[in-house]
Amino acid sequence: MNAVYLGLGSNLQNPLAQLRAAVRSLDSLPDTELVAVSGVWRSAAIGPGEQPDYLNAVARLSTGLTPHQLLDRLQDIENSQGRERAVRWGARTLDLDILLYGTMQLHDERLVIPHPRMRQRDFVLQPLFEVATGTLMLPDGAELGTLVAACPPGELTRTDLLLVP
Repeated sequence: MNAVYLGLGSNLQNPLAQLRAAVRSLDSLPDTELVAVSGVWRSAAIGPGEQPDYLNAVARLSTGLTPHQLLDRLQDIENSQGRERAVRWGARTLDLDILLYGTMQLHDERLVIPHPRMRQRDFVLQPLFEVATGTLMLPDGAELGTLVAACPPGELTRTDLLLVP
C-alpha cells in the first residue's frame, strides 16, 4: 500500500456538498483506505475571469492502485459530479489532484507527481500540513514544514466546516 495525498477543490454547485460527496467516493475506492481529511480552507480563485472562491482540502489515502489507476478513478469521480474541462483553470464543480504518491516521481503525458504547482499554493500546502504524518519530506528532499513557512499566505482562510462527521 502507498501513502497518497490528494488535493480537493470546488467553487461551483454547492462546493461544500461537492467536497463531501468526493470524500464519500474516495472512501469507497477499491484497494484503498481513506486515512485522513483536512479541514476546509477558503481561497480566492486562480484563473480566468470572475470566479467564486474555492473550498479546498487534502485527503490522505493508503492505496494499492497504481498512479494511473488512481487518476482514472479520480477523473471518474470528477465527471460523475459534473466536472467540465472547457476552460483551463476555470471554475469547476470538483477538482481532484494527486499531490504526492509515496516517494514517487513521475512525469508523463497524463500525470506529473509530485503535483508541479503545489509548492506555490497555500491552499494545497496548509491542508496538506494538517494531514501529513510526522515530518513529511517530498521526493526531492524538501520538507513540508519549510515549504509551508515560505509560502505567502495569500487570501487563504481556514473555515470551521468539516467534510467528515
